Amino acid sequence: MFETYLPVFLMIGVASAVALGMFLATTLAGPKKPSPEKNLPYESGSNTTGANHIRLSVKFYLTAILFVVFDIEAVFLYPWGGMFRDLGWFGFVEMLLFLVILGVTLVYAWKKGALEWEK
Repeated sequence: MFETYLPVFLMIGVASAVALGMFLATTLAGPKKPSPEKNLPYESGSNTTGANHIRLSVKFYLTAILFVVFDIEAVFLYPWGGMFRDLGWFGFVEMLLFLVILGVTLVYAWKKGALEWEK
C-alpha cells in the first residue's frame, strides 16, 4: 500500500524542501540592515507617484470573482467533453444543471450591473 502513495509523498517532500530552501536562502542572503532608500516602494525602478493607499472599487473585486467562477466553468467543461459518451444521460443532465446554475448567476450579475465597469 505504501508504494501506491510513494510518488505523492515524494512530491510533497520535494515541494517542502524547495520551499524551505528558498525561505532559508532569502533569509540568509538578504540584507541585514536595509537602508531607508531600499525600503521605499517602487514600480519598474521608478518611485511611485500619487496616493499609495487608494482603496479599490468593489467592482474590481466582483469582476475578478466572476472571472474566476467562469474560468472554473471552462475547467469543468473540458473533461466533461472528453468523457461525454461514457457518462451518458446522467452526465449530460448533471452538466446541464451546472450550466443552468451558472447561467442564472450570469443573468443575476448582469441585471445587478456587476459587468458594467463605469456607471
